[in-house]
Amino acid sequence: MSKEVVEIAGKHLGTISAYSENYDAELLLKIPRNLNREAYDIDEDNLPFVGYDVWNAYEVSAITEKGRPVTGMMKIIYPCDSKYHVESKSIKLYLNSFNMTKLGTTEEECVQAIEDTVSHDLSTLLECEVKCQLHRTVDYSAFSESNHTPFQSFINIENLVDLDEVEFDTYKSDESQLEVIDSNDNELTLIHSDLLRSNCRVTNQPDWGDVYICIDGDKTITPESLAKYIVSHRQVSHFHEEICEMVFKHIHDAVKPKGLMVACLYTRRGGLDINPVRATHKHLFENEFISPKFINEKTLRQ
Repeated sequence: MSKEVVEIAGKHLGTISAYSENYDAELLLKIPRNLNREAYDIDEDNLPFVGYDVWNAYEVSAITEKGRPVTGMMKIIYPCDSKYHVESKSIKLYLNSFNMTKLGTTEEECVQAIEDTVSHDLSTLLECEVKCQLHRTVDYSAFSESNHTPFQSFINIENLVDLDEVEFDTYKSDESQLEVIDSNDNELTLIHSDLLRSNCRVTNQPDWGDVYICIDGDKTITPESLAKYIVSHRQVSHFHEEICEMVFKHIHDAVKPKGLMVACLYTRRGGLDINPVRATHKHLFENEFISPKFINEKTLRQ
């Protein structure tokens, strides 16, 4: 593991932290993306993908000038071509520093002040545009009646292969597991799996997630080998963003597709979930997923 990563993330991760009762942007820490990309021959100046890091923060609250609490869930989005990503525990501590901070005289003013402040602070830290929106309430009926839910057309890998018949014996990210075959009539391969499990790069705590993979081209990957490959990350220690980029790079190198999209939707832990998405082309993105206005189905379940 990079010594630099340990020094940065170790300021908060794996330590007992006191929660500030006053807003404090100095709590935020950033981690250079190139520290992992270099190990996987990903050229910072010529990235093989475009994409975003999508964060959901479930414990965001401040108070108005009269002391009324205002709470909600915040969706935060920034591009993967930024030089840095934010360290997870630092943003948790930072967001909690708003809890006793007085912002605005009304609920609406308080919400706007939180959004403006978080967007400004993260944009300054990461040196890129960061979009965010605080969702005070969730309209479940509007969600259920929407015409398109992100990733709804993806097929669960367990519907394509009997996993009880598969021999899983590698848990250290083995791209040699991937078996490439011809694609049927150049159809899109749309596969979902909830078998993704990796570990925090610093604390080694388990991170559970769903992975969505879209392959466009005359080659694809057998469901059995893809399942074995996804499971092979079970004892790998990386940040969420790094896992997504590793999966993208391995599949891209194996298949050499016309188009590829990989999204890793991790399960909420510590009041946050992190959901990186990478693609060869922007048209492969699920637009609702990368919009701060839209709350994903998995987010609603959490």
